[in-house]
Amino acid sequence: MAVQNRGMVAAGLALAAVAGFGLYLGSREVRPSLPIPGAAPGCVVEADGRVKLNAEQMANAATIAAVGVRRNMPERAVVVALATAFQESRLRNLAGGDRDSIGLFQQRPSQGWGRPEQIRDPRYAATRFYNALKRVRGWEQMEVTVAAQKVQRSAFPRAYQQWADESEVLTRALLGNATGAVACTVGRQPAMRGDAAAAALTAGLKLDWGRLETSAPVESAGLAVPTTDPRVGWRYAHWLVSHADDHGVKAVRFGDLQWTADGGAWSRVEGVTPTPHQVVAEVFAD
Repeated sequence: MAVQNRGMVAAGLALAAVAGFGLYLGSREVRPSLPIPGAAPGCVVEADGRVKLNAEQMANAATIAAVGVRRNMPERAVVVALATAFQESRLRNLAGGDRDSIGLFQQRPSQGWGRPEQIRDPRYAATRFYNALKRVRGWEQMEVTVAAQKVQRSAFPRAYQQWADESEVLTRALLGNATGAVACTVGRQPAMRGDAAAAALTAGLKLDWGRLETSAPVESAGLAVPTTDPRVGWRYAHWLVSHADDHGVKAVRFGDLQWTADGGAWSRVEGVTPTPHQVVAEVFAD
């Protein structure tokens, strides 16, 4: 009988070990490769590290960062927010998810995050995340994954940490701490053109960043944003490139550097007066 009991105990321990290993793998969630820009629209971000995203991911990341700045959140908060959105949705604005989870941060209407149509708005979702993070006492000193978990209460509390490095690279670029750091390729057929593209681009910029002065460039359709701070200028420039594919942006110029949709990269301006005091975006003509 003792031998039989020992056999049963051993079998139970073996099953428990297998189950535990399965839970470990589930919680670890082996990370998929991020989309690589090529023929399809995509972006490469280089700022003391390198991250590749598709056009949708890049636009959402830029919006999350802009909302963080508008809410006067420190850079660390943007890192936490981006790592959370990486883990929850891979920076995609999902229509659904686990149970009633929705959007970039997979927030749940049943848990008080808002109505479904509100949560599907990236600006609303990012604002709610930052507001919740601010209420976590001492979040600034926490690991990225711990701070994120305090807000999200996920079944996989350590999973957010795997995105910390990528999120730090994106934060450095999108908050203007790097020059010409966001380079995107766009589709062959612009989503919008002419006055409609310029109007949508201006509206999106103001929704993300708040009240901004903008004007129409003299030489082309688009917009110009004044700035006396190079760091702030690069925030706007990188945001404009990040949203190039969905707003028909043909070129972005700041200082003596210019990004073009044709080349998909930043280069020195040739034959054009540098613009150190404004960021200029040109959209595709009608």
